[in-house]
Amino acid sequence: MALTSMPASRGRGARARRLTARQTALLDDIVGLYLLEGFAHLTLDELAGRLHCSKSTLYALAASKEQLAVAAIVHFFRRAADRVEQRIAGVTDARGRIGSYLTAVAEELAAASPEFYRDLASFAPGREVYERNTRIAADRIRSFVVDGVHAGAFREVHASFVAEAAAATMVGIQRGEITRHTGLTTAQAYAELATLVLDGVSS
Repeated sequence: MALTSMPASRGRGARARRLTARQTALLDDIVGLYLLEGFAHLTLDELAGRLHCSKSTLYALAASKEQLAVAAIVHFFRRAADRVEQRIAGVTDARGRIGSYLTAVAEELAAASPEFYRDLASFAPGREVYERNTRIAADRIRSFVVDGVHAGAFREVHASFVAEAAAATMVGIQRGEITRHTGLTTAQAYAELATLVLDGVSS
């Protein structure tokens, strides 16, 4: 999964109203727990106990365990995306933008455990959020490449192909396939991806 400044919806069935500061803090805590150990095994009773809140407080966030998981997943990717965009906001160099973007994505996604990604892969609504984010991230990479070509920093390349190749690699990284096949950590894999993309488009 990758990150970008996507206008991620809260998912079908999730509460669309604006959260209070207390609810946002609680959702942050839920995300932290999910990232650490996954979410499929956690019941609402267990969540309430571990977060020291009532089930009614959780129901105020979402109407079911599944909808709460969607809300938390969207919250995670939205917050991470915002931080990624803040990291690259002041980077104007074409090469630097791609490198900074992929490095920031790696750092944000490094917080998630293999258990979280395992549960995400087997949970269709969450997987949909993940895939949507990856698609938008690919669009960001494509826009960076196009801008670099127009600025003369990159050679003429098929920007959509570069974006698709990057997106496929990002999916492989987050599924753990790249680590299994290469032994690279998530951060190392993203660094290699940045090098691959930049070497491929450089004049």
